[in-house]
Amino acid sequence: MCPVACFHQDDLMVYVDPIECIACRACLVACPVNAIYDVEDLPEDKAHWIEINAQRSAILPAIVDKQPSLPDADARKASYGF
Repeated sequence: MCPVACFHQDDLMVYVDPIECIACRACLVACPVNAIYDVEDLPEDKAHWIEINAQRSAILPAIVDKQPSLPDADARKASYGF
């Protein structure tokens, strides 16, 4: 669980608030599909996601409780090779 509740979610995805994030890195190993990068390791072609995360997290409520897995979570992880 994020110690500062910097995650926000809509019907498409989960966003990380780059302002609230304290860079504890707990989410890096917790993400089941390795979709979260440490800012120092962020590939250049994904840098635009910082702004998207900032914009979306500003208007969405923070996730404060553990969420249930999506019904297709196992199939999606398998499709990504996990």
